[in-house]
Order: sequence, then structure tokens, then C-alpha cells
Amino acid sequence: MLKKILLVLLAAIIIIQFIRPAKNLSTAAPTQDIFVVYPMPDSVHRILAKACYDCHSNDTRYPWYANIQPVYWWMNNHIIKGKRHLNFDEFAAQPAQKQAKWIRHIYEQVDSNEMPLDSYTWIHKDAILTNEEKALVSNWAKAIYAQIPDSLKKKKK
Repeated sequence: MLKKILLVLLAAIIIIQFIRPAKNLSTAAPTQDIFVVYPMPDSVHRILAKACYDCHSNDTRYPWYANIQPVYWWMNNHIIKGKRHLNFDEFAAQPAQKQAKWIRHIYEQVDSNEMPLDSYTWIHKDAILTNEEKALVSNWAKAIYAQIPDSLKKKKK
């Protein structure tokens, strides 16, 4: 009986290797990227690229283990959720109020150490932000947010 269960489990693992969602890979130029709307120093862009863009853009760098199911499904779910909360590549296409909300969330998440996620930094050690990097991103986002008219800033409830 145990042998049959293990064979069924092995067959299921093999079968799921062929069930894959599309990868998050864009070949388009970033015409709607956040830096199209707001000036961004290269230092901030490099930090966002290494620590944020895999889940919050249209172009994810996939490690070798992403080819193994169910790991890819788990990663894909993180990417879908991440892009729903903030997509740097589609920033300029969003309404101004949503842009303001996303800018506020950038510094709130960085300041509260909620981003990048621990599950991401366990493997992507380069995405662990130093205090200096956190300050650069946070100060940049706060400066941008301060320039946004109050009428576009929805109050937190």
C-alpha cells in the first residue's frame, strides 16, 4: 500500500512539472516606469532593481530552482500579488491617486522593514537592504510624496 501511495505521489510530482504559468518576462521598453514620472537617482534605481523589481515589475530574474514545481507556482503567486500592490513598470499608467498611494507605500514598507520579504531575502542575500540603502529609498519616496498635491493623497483609514 505504501509503495502505491509513493508511486502516485511520484507520478503527481512528475505531471505537475508540465503545468506552468507564463513567466513574468517583458521585452518592452519601460515607457510607463516610475522614473518616467518621477526623477530617480541611479543609486535608488539600483536598490529597487536588486530588492524590489523581481516581484514588483514586469521582468523577473528567475533562479534555477524556479524550474521546479511547485516552487514556480509559489513564486508566481508572490509576483502576481506583488505587482497588484505595486508595479514599477506600469506606474505611469496608473491614476494619480494610485501613484500617490504607491509612493507612500514604498517608504512605509521600507521604514517598517516589511519589504523586501524575508522569504525573498533568505535566498537573495543581495536584496537585504542596509540602513543606508533603506534611508536612500525612504528619503527619495518621502521627497516625491511631499511634492504630490494633497488632493491626490487619500487619507489612511
